[in-house]
Amino acid sequence: VQLQASGGGLVQPGGSLRLSCAASGDISSINVMGWYRQAPGKQRELVAARTSVGATAYADSVKGRFTISGGNAKNLVYLQMNRLKPEDSAVYYCNAGWSTYPDESPARAYKYWGRGTQVTVSS
Repeated sequence: VQLQASGGGLVQPGGSLRLSCAASGDISSINVMGWYRQAPGKQRELVAARTSVGATAYADSVKGRFTISGGNAKNLVYLQMNRLKPEDSAVYYCNAGWSTYPDESPARAYKYWGRGTQVTVSS
């Protein structure tokens, strides 16, 4: 499975960005897709994830500001980021894999990783 992320960039505080991730290859082997981020000097952390049946997980720091959604095709996931803050600046990584229990919150990292996309929130 290959993951291709897009949509990062530079935005002012309070602005919005939308990240997209498309999976290719053996997409029948994945039923969870999501996003992690890593800022300089910090550990990689979950941002949001979504299963094929709609179960979601969000970091507390982004609840109410970020929304994860899936496209019509099962191999797409989007992250709408609103009211961005400087502390949201990081490299964002798409993550995907298989969950045995897709109705449960997907709050862990899965097998496949995409290349990161930089998000910078600065005035």
